[in-house]
Amino acid sequence: MTNFVEELRWRGMLHDIMPNTEEKLNEGMTSGYIGFDPTADSLHVGHLTQIMTLIHFQNAGHKPFALVGGATGMVGDPSGKSDERNLQTPEMIEHNLKGMKKQLAKFLKFEEGGNGAVMVNNADWFKDMNLFTFIRDVGKHITVNYMMAKDSVKRRLEGDSGLSFTEFCYQLIQGYDFYHLWKNENCLVQMGGSDQWGNIVTGTELIRRKDAGTAYAITTQLIKKADGTKFGKTESGAVWLDPEKTSPYKFYQFWLNASDDDVKKWIRIFTLKNKEEIEALEKEHDAAPHLRILQKALAEDITIKTHSVEALETAIKTSEFLFGNGSLEFLKSLSEKQVLEMFEGIPQFNISKSELGAGIDAASLLAEKAAVFPSKGEAKKTIQGGGVSVNKEKVAEMAQVFNADHLINDKFIVVQKGKKNYFLLIAE
Repeated sequence: MTNFVEELRWRGMLHDIMPNTEEKLNEGMTSGYIGFDPTADSLHVGHLTQIMTLIHFQNAGHKPFALVGGATGMVGDPSGKSDERNLQTPEMIEHNLKGMKKQLAKFLKFEEGGNGAVMVNNADWFKDMNLFTFIRDVGKHITVNYMMAKDSVKRRLEGDSGLSFTEFCYQLIQGYDFYHLWKNENCLVQMGGSDQWGNIVTGTELIRRKDAGTAYAITTQLIKKADGTKFGKTESGAVWLDPEKTSPYKFYQFWLNASDDDVKKWIRIFTLKNKEEIEALEKEHDAAPHLRILQKALAEDITIKTHSVEALETAIKTSEFLFGNGSLEFLKSLSEKQVLEMFEGIPQFNISKSELGAGIDAASLLAEKAAVFPSKGEAKKTIQGGGVSVNKEKVAEMAQVFNADHLINDKFIVVQKGKKNYFLLIAE
């Protein structure tokens, strides 16, 4: 057994903790849970803090339960939200649950007995419960005054959108989740982000009032970026754990692009490196910040954990190709889908494969067939200055001819203007 709370504390993850929780956990193996609502068929990096919390919990010798909200996902949690979420159909939720289960199994050890992780779905205990049973067995134990005092409720009542009765009931539903797991699985601790504190303590209060029992609560810090922008969001949207939604290369780049202020916090939260390892890396980083030692260590660790060693290698080679002296052979080894993912967000132009078969001079290709340059004159000027490469080779003169033999995987031509401006020509 190791001290789980102390682990969260030195990593800068701990936010709130109920009195006597740390002492209870230090007595021996304890069961605890975190809930995940199936709002999509993939988790995203915003969920990683809670996933890491469960990993630390299990590594400390405790038994983690991952609750997927087949029932609560149909309602919507008002905590931290300014508007009501769209309600989902049972079919959508079932689809989302399958994706989440597959991802959680990559991070936690799901095995029989001991402190093997367990996955539960609250739809299993809510599906046969009717309204009258719920308001009799749950509602009567928690007063409206108690529910109204919660920050998540007060904020919504003071806002423009108000709070529906559906969302108002959410804390009772989550509270009953805790009661059910406490009663049937001996789950003594619920964990979550700091915005979940109100819902979690409603559970401990229900356990106390309904069965005179004792339960405990821990919340972690909500992750914020130093520049004030939202963690886990990029210009193209959320950073997903599913490689079909966010390619391993883009996932790797998200962490690699962390600021120095952010990475010193994130490497503690999102890796399992110990204090001595992190402090040694920080010392190296501070001696040569331009080498981005911390960013690379974080990006490599979390990409392997989320995807695989092979995915990391592809991400690194992709970075080398785009920002260094990567090999054209690497590009030839990728599938069409991987090439398109790699060049997502980079200007792309469709060109005629039949016209290319007859041969097209560089100036016509780059100024007429594809708008890499606004005019042939501009193309000529840059080519003469040695500023244009096609498939990683400098274009010697504007009359140089390109044909179908230059297609990578019989589909693509990669144009580079200067060091960092890429264009993808797609032959069709």
